[in-house]
Amino acid sequence: MLTHEVRNQPPAREGHNCYAEDVALVEAVVREGAGWASEELSALGQLAGDPAWIERGRQANAYPPELVTHDRFGHRVDEVRYHPAYHELTAVSVSNGLAAAPWAGDAPAGSHVARAAKAMIWTRVDAGHFCPMSMTYAVVPSLRAQPDIAEQWVPRVVGRTYDPTFRPAHDKAGATFGMAMTEKQGGSDVRANTTRAEPAGAGGPGGEHRLTGHKWFCSAPMSDAFLALAHAPGGLSCFLVPRWLPDGTRNPFYLQRLKDKLGDRSNASAEVEFDDTVGWMVGEEGRGVATIIEMVGHTRLDCAVGAAGGMRHGLAEAAHHAVHRQAFGRHLAEQPLMRTVLADLALESEAATALALRLARAFDQAAGSQHETGIVRLGTPIAKYWLCKRAPAHAAEALECLGGAGYVEESGMPRLFRQSPLNGIWEGSGNVQCLDVLRAMRRSPDGVEALLAEVEAAAGADEHLDRAVVAVRKDLGTLDEATARRTVERAALALQGALLVRGGDPAVADAFCATRLSGEGGHAFGALPPGLDVDAVLARVLPAFDA
Repeated sequence: MLTHEVRNQPPAREGHNCYAEDVALVEAVVREGAGWASEELSALGQLAGDPAWIERGRQANAYPPELVTHDRFGHRVDEVRYHPAYHELTAVSVSNGLAAAPWAGDAPAGSHVARAAKAMIWTRVDAGHFCPMSMTYAVVPSLRAQPDIAEQWVPRVVGRTYDPTFRPAHDKAGATFGMAMTEKQGGSDVRANTTRAEPAGAGGPGGEHRLTGHKWFCSAPMSDAFLALAHAPGGLSCFLVPRWLPDGTRNPFYLQRLKDKLGDRSNASAEVEFDDTVGWMVGEEGRGVATIIEMVGHTRLDCAVGAAGGMRHGLAEAAHHAVHRQAFGRHLAEQPLMRTVLADLALESEAATALALRLARAFDQAAGSQHETGIVRLGTPIAKYWLCKRAPAHAAEALECLGGAGYVEESGMPRLFRQSPLNGIWEGSGNVQCLDVLRAMRRSPDGVEALLAEVEAAAGADEHLDRAVVAVRKDLGTLDEATARRTVERAALALQGALLVRGGDPAVADAFCATRLSGEGGHAFGALPPGLDVDAVLARVLPAFDA
């Protein structure tokens, strides 16, 4: 007797175009000024849905990096070896400009938006390898604080050639960057760092120094070079630390261990010892935090983008399952309870996409606009805080839509769930983001006015939004650390609501404001109030479903 007939199981979600099927992303790309990149985005979206590349993403996580401290003869090598899939995924990222293409001299307007959209697409295949891509992208503004160093490194960084071989960077067409900031005694309090830097000559900006210390987190340790903080005679300063020295010898850069992390497993994070390690000062002596914060700002943008991409990934997997799986005689996507859950997940995803790409446009236009500079300064920590807070809950609910199948590793949902808290921790936890918002409010009042102008541009379109904007203006007029999370959350929701009202789908905008800004929405996904146009919301994420 046949006992293992397989039926009522959804087909593998593959062979699709991750860009073309993402209506909210396609609309946001055009709205934020990168419509010219649609062909590139569609090509990458097709690749992201290719089963061969989906399998490479699985392999890169199933076979994590391996630390090799010594060779067979006892010589220190301090290398991390990756599965070939990791390098193949990274090569696609670099060739598509995810490393640093927006900084190239011929980059068109909207390049930061196009890159953000590509990141949302390609990280669905594997998010871990994007870590060095993010740092390579973000390092350019900091390097430009030291023109002689920028002249050597930026041309390699902005190129689209990936060379994974472990050899001197000056022999390679491309280069990647990592970061070594935090130490075990300080974490986000980088001023508590104990690493020392002694001048090897004249010292000062651009000068050679010798670093001694221990870095608790060094991201992507096989990168060609790193930015690190250390105390020079004139105070905490920023240094460029290469893996290889100009004479072709290895820089003392001792990998103590790799971190055994919850997620991001395809990428290595290490503890590193500096022992007479050569570094060159970048920027002014004693202003290391100010120099490296330029890098941090851009990686925080990527945290928001990554969170938004993860939400779209979870929504797409849940929707795919619901339109193919039946229970109690009907497809899951026909059943009211599941429809409200999927609709609520869609609202969260669309709002996250709108906010992430609007922030990317601010980075595109900040150089020539005081308003956009204000959005960058205040909007970045707000977006990072809120989107990263929402991502784990969103991933958990999307996983639950698959039932027990979602809890099984083969579904890919456990990997998404493990990855979901990363962006909230990387580059400053939630409390650090809230403190940064308070700091920005004090130091950059133009940022407050820019944020208020952004939300008040939607005045009169939705009564829930209008009341929320009044509350946000009141909140932003009161600096209080104890209520900072409340202030930042309300500002993020008002900004998302305003963006959807001004440029999003009307049904999505109405439902978002009615559930997130009215006080009538539930605490769990799917606890929607009556009267919402759920069908219109779902039509954007279930286009193939015929109810």
